[in-house]
Amino acid sequence: MRLTRYFLPTLKENPSEAQIVSHRLMLRAGMIKQQAAGIYSWLPLGFRVLKKIEQIVREEQDRTGAIEVLMPTIQPADLWRESGRYDDYGQEMLRFTDRHERDMLFGPTNEEMITDIFRNSAKSHRDVPLNLYHIQWKFRDEVRPRFGIMRGREFLMKDGYSFDVDAAGAKRSYNKMFIAYLRTFERMGLKAIPMRADPGPIGGDLSHEFIILADTGESEVYCDKRWLDMDLTGRNVSYDDDLEPIFQELTGIYAATDEMHDPANCPIPADQLETRRGIEVGHIFYFGDKYSKPMGATVALPGGEQVAVHGGSYGIGVSRLVGGIIEASHDEAGIIWPESVAPFPVGLINLRTGDAACDAACADLEAKLTAAGKEPLYDDRDERAGGKFADMDLIGLPWQLIIGPRGLKNGVVELKNRASGEREELSVESALAKLLG
Repeated sequence: MRLTRYFLPTLKENPSEAQIVSHRLMLRAGMIKQQAAGIYSWLPLGFRVLKKIEQIVREEQDRTGAIEVLMPTIQPADLWRESGRYDDYGQEMLRFTDRHERDMLFGPTNEEMITDIFRNSAKSHRDVPLNLYHIQWKFRDEVRPRFGIMRGREFLMKDGYSFDVDAAGAKRSYNKMFIAYLRTFERMGLKAIPMRADPGPIGGDLSHEFIILADTGESEVYCDKRWLDMDLTGRNVSYDDDLEPIFQELTGIYAATDEMHDPANCPIPADQLETRRGIEVGHIFYFGDKYSKPMGATVALPGGEQVAVHGGSYGIGVSRLVGGIIEASHDEAGIIWPESVAPFPVGLINLRTGDAACDAACADLEAKLTAAGKEPLYDDRDERAGGKFADMDLIGLPWQLIIGPRGLKNGVVELKNRASGEREELSVESALAKLLG
């Protein structure tokens, strides 16, 4: 993609309304535009990152056997009255009446709707276990939306919902999501730590929140240093196996938020304790028959007895993750994207647009990288070199491939790693081999 044909409205200065790093950098990098308080348009660069995160989430859910659906953003209030949550949810629920005087709402979550879908189709114990998920825009009318997409009113969520015949089955489903969530965040270059949590308005008695480590995080986190070297993506985990031993192993490694941490009774020595800041990016719940019983979601056992199914709910803040990754990975110059979610893998910089040799070399590199599945963002603008470097550092692509007349005369190009800042001169062939390797 050539910058002269792309829409990338970058800003040189920090917007005055942006209070946290991710909000400032997303606005400056031309990723989003605020339309109203807590409501944003996703511009091309931001949208590419959002879709990459969404795809990783989807792949890891599919690995567990979960099945994707899509539910609407608007829900009938009657479903929430059935569960008893309509009046309990509070002012964050945006309610309205349609032209037929029916009470409706913008969905903040979908437990009621998915339960309604299940109860109208599943009748027998043979229909479970079942895990349905969707990736959809949600709306919660925050009183003071701030911090950009980290605390907005409209946000993209992955919601998953499991249905099992009993508590034991529901715990197996819970364990699958527990492992899948850790794998999901690791694939995005994040260190996420599961912590026992209060289920809040979702309900139930078993819940974990997943907190990524970030120096600018919103809460303090205490954890065993073993978490820092944990790698689940390298484990050969089968979701057909009993995952309880892995669950017990991981939850046995100490981790607590500041609300749960008791220094006087910490079970690990001080030299083994890591104190960091963190950001919540995912939450899982087991809530038994909280929704199935009042809404009549039952299945027949082999003997004919009707039992209310046991449910679980599993959320990942897909749009929130964009901001979370930036909070965890940036420097004074801008964003530093992990390769798995970067909008483009390479920034191709032409130091002298209009020079025949530079233009030809860049066109050739653009074609070869694109053919190999590594489409670059090619800065072909007639701008000074300093401005091009600043923009590339700001948007944070993992690699910068720099082409200039002096280097070409000597048979070399320059390759810069955004994360380390390391720069090296290489032949064109060697640079390509390193980028494609």
